[in-house]
Amino acid sequence: MKEPTQPSRSRRWWMIAVFAAFAMLPGYFTAVFYAVWSEAQVEDARPADVIVVLGAAQYRGRPSPVLRARLDHALALYRRNLAPRILTTGGYGEGAEFSEGQVSREYLSAHGVPAEMVTVETRGKSTMQSASAVAEIMDRMELKSCIVVSDDYHIFRIKKMLEARGIEVHGSPRRLQNVSGWRRCQFYARESLAYILWRVGIRM
Repeated sequence: MKEPTQPSRSRRWWMIAVFAAFAMLPGYFTAVFYAVWSEAQVEDARPADVIVVLGAAQYRGRPSPVLRARLDHALALYRRNLAPRILTTGGYGEGAEFSEGQVSREYLSAHGVPAEMVTVETRGKSTMQSASAVAEIMDRMELKSCIVVSDDYHIFRIKKMLEARGIEVHGSPRRLQNVSGWRRCQFYARESLAYILWRVGIRM
């Protein structure tokens, strides 16, 4: 009777590597979750070349409550003279007549920011796409540093994406209001997963 063959050395090492990777995943996720949470607590606004506002939903040319809160946060930074320019992001939702970036510029202009001091990015339909477009715009305009404004749980990932493009980034999180601890944890967990997928090359 033929004896069962033993796994080859290379196959054994491959199996060990796969097992080790899966064993480390919970620890890595926990570390990223903590980093997302930690960054959400830090107000790091300081003088920079531009304030970058991440887009959110708009309703028929008017900013949603989330987008309006981000824009009001950016306005407060602008009025403190922390940056001379604002860059708004966000493309067109399905069937939308207006882009998030355009709606943001109109809102800022209506609140005293000169239109020529607001640059609009209208292609981004995801954080990754917006980060890439922002990096290209900043490079073209020779802007080296930015204050990024978004909801607090979002700051860690967008900072890492922009830093990967060689930009000096300072986070200024918009604090979530009236959100339960459980719901906040869900936001952090989702951002942690999205960051990990980005790091391993999965573009979403």
